[in-house]
Amino acid sequence: MKKKDLPIGEKQIEMAMETLLAYKQSKAVLEKRIVENEQFYRLRHWDVEGRTPGAIEPTSAWLFNSLAGKHADAMDNYPEPTVLPREEKDEKEAEHLSAILPVILERCDFEQIYSDAWWYKLKNGASCYGVFWDGRKEQGLGDIAIARVDLLNLFWEPGITNLQDSENIFLVSLVDEKALKVRYPDFSSFGSVLDIAEYRSDEYVDNTKKVTVVDWYYKVHKNEKTILHFCKFAGNTLLYASENDPVYKDRGFYDHGQYPFVLDVLYPVEGSPVGFGCIDLMRDPQVYIDKLNKIIMTNAAMSGKPRFFIKDNGAVNEEEFADWNNQDFVHVAGSLDETNIRQIGVDRLDGYIVQHLLNKVDELKETSGNRDFNQGASSAGVTAASAITALQEAGNKLSRDMYKASYRAYRKICWLMIELMRQFYTDRRYFRITGTGFMTYSNHDLNRELSHPSFDIAIKAQKSNPFSREGQNQMALQLFQAGFFEPRAALSAITALELMEFEGKEKVAEKIRKHLQMTEEKNDQHQSGNG
Repeated sequence: MKKKDLPIGEKQIEMAMETLLAYKQSKAVLEKRIVENEQFYRLRHWDVEGRTPGAIEPTSAWLFNSLAGKHADAMDNYPEPTVLPREEKDEKEAEHLSAILPVILERCDFEQIYSDAWWYKLKNGASCYGVFWDGRKEQGLGDIAIARVDLLNLFWEPGITNLQDSENIFLVSLVDEKALKVRYPDFSSFGSVLDIAEYRSDEYVDNTKKVTVVDWYYKVHKNEKTILHFCKFAGNTLLYASENDPVYKDRGFYDHGQYPFVLDVLYPVEGSPVGFGCIDLMRDPQVYIDKLNKIIMTNAAMSGKPRFFIKDNGAVNEEEFADWNNQDFVHVAGSLDETNIRQIGVDRLDGYIVQHLLNKVDELKETSGNRDFNQGASSAGVTAASAITALQEAGNKLSRDMYKASYRAYRKICWLMIELMRQFYTDRRYFRITGTGFMTYSNHDLNRELSHPSFDIAIKAQKSNPFSREGQNQMALQLFQAGFFEPRAALSAITALELMEFEGKEKVAEKIRKHLQMTEEKNDQHQSGNG
């Protein structure tokens, strides 16, 4: 096929660039908010509110403290996947996937990605994960690559609420021109740099030698099937198009037909796939806290440095009067009275201003769900670990709601990973599984001719909170003291456990049943021996 007859050429790239610019224009308000939120996160919100040269501009960290607490809670509840079969014959395959997915995630350094994504989500209301196939990994064999995507670089159709409903999605990045020429030696020049929103940096960033590279994803509907295609271009230079590739022309770039992006939204809003974050919720209280601090500190500075009215033709030597360090005497020409010099009075602030400051701090804590016991502080004399855990769990319902949203996003990530394995794991791979040794795996069983194995993905948290562990230990001790492990109370203990709800309940019930069974077998043997 001649170059001009290919589905994707210069005309299609020009149209795609026009669409990208339209998408970008619709995102201007969001991009401005993200850049400003980063300033609030860095305690530089006076740059956003406007600075006054020479003025006192305090910066308290109540907002940051709330973000840090929520991020710590999120990492305490870091997720891990379990793959469940939908049919009995797929149980073995599900076990293999349950063991392999954590290994792939670890190779992608996903814990760091998850941590960075949570910071981004708390600041801006949504974080984005990209789940791609990277053919350069594993010495050219290729493997799954997961990355956190900055929303400033991602562009979608305005007005949608589900990213998968967008007609196109563009991921834009700045790449060093020299590195791009090494990867694409057939091209001598690439287009100009697209104006992308940038964060305010302390460092000078030189983009003169950078090239804007656009990853364009779009869906095509053929024969009642949705096909995902991919195109990479820089300026008017086409670098790759899956529609021009005979391998992917009819099947699409990814067999799963979905955009390889997963959004984890904090507080959703209508008409947008992204929501708003904790900084959007707390920035006004934080600004008022610091403005009230500014008033109080300015008043304190004025009170601590007395100023005076002095007549132009007065009797007091002004230079000697102002020098408190080196002069023991101040010369006066003639008589001295209040008409020559008088101190400027500074009124003290009313107590309600300080109280209003404290009220604003409490408002920020309450609206963000960042109460004292969430930080591990005792309240009203509560010191027992189990009591602190109970208070934390009662106050963490907001955080638990956030975790569930992240777990839903995590489930989608795992689904995309399985589908990429189904498509690309044609050769056998080797994995080291902790606790069980080594495993080899390919996509052979995922692509059986007569059936297409499907799976459900369950997510559970890796709780690492020390108070939570202590609470579990206290629970075990209380069950022991209540006689749950006594053989004669086994049936009552199992009945009581059915009415209880705590992590590890099934394991406790199983141990009681086994202990009861062993006791009954011993009794039967004893009775038969006596007989």
